[in-house]
Amino acid sequence: MAFEPTSIKALTFDVFGTVVDWRSSIIREGEAVGQAHKLSVDWGKFADAWRGLYQPMMDRVRTGELPWTRLDDLHRMALDRLLKDFAIMGLSEAQIDDLNRAWHRLDPWPDVVAGLTRLRRKYILATLSNGNVALIVNMARRAGLPWDAVLGAEVARHYKPQREAYLTTADLLGLRPEQCLMVAAHNGDLAKASEAGLRTAFVPRPKEHGPHQTKDVKPAQAWDVVADSFLDLATRLGC
Repeated sequence: MAFEPTSIKALTFDVFGTVVDWRSSIIREGEAVGQAHKLSVDWGKFADAWRGLYQPMMDRVRTGELPWTRLDDLHRMALDRLLKDFAIMGLSEAQIDDLNRAWHRLDPWPDVVAGLTRLRRKYILATLSNGNVALIVNMARRAGLPWDAVLGAEVARHYKPQREAYLTTADLLGLRPEQCLMVAAHNGDLAKASEAGLRTAFVPRPKEHGPHQTKDVKPAQAWDVVADSFLDLATRLGC
């Protein structure tokens, strides 16, 4: 079916990597902890390792090994493991909790706020993220992200790429799946959104995983829209 921008009522967004630069932000947070506690840690490797546990931890929920568990708690379970792996000692419980909340303080990519502001003139903007509601709300308030709704995994009780995450988000917006345009920097996310009936927009973030990234630097198939930034996406959608 040919893509008609006029048929779209809402844009739904992947957040980690697409909207915010998680890697640089976690490195920044880690360096602050390291400086305060005189820790010698490769914070780039630490950030990559923490993100590397993201899917395995969610898989434990998807498979039923764990009951529904919000992402904040999965992040904390992963962090407890990494503190041992990286020999990070001397942090109080409050300091560990604050480090875990680094995910609430991720910085947006430079084009994001201006791009979202333009897109919101015409479309409903909603998150379709694996982040829990408190995390996404705190991130949005800090970064000035103008969401109309915070939806996705916690609301649906299913982690992407489970089909229910996409369909529940569309349903809660009172829309058919094909009236929602899924915006993501990850081909796999878009593939599952498309299978669920959503339309798709690819915005690559070639530095998400650092300077040597090789994955998701190009569209893997003919998505409905391919843009090089949120500003470019706004232009392509007539905003």
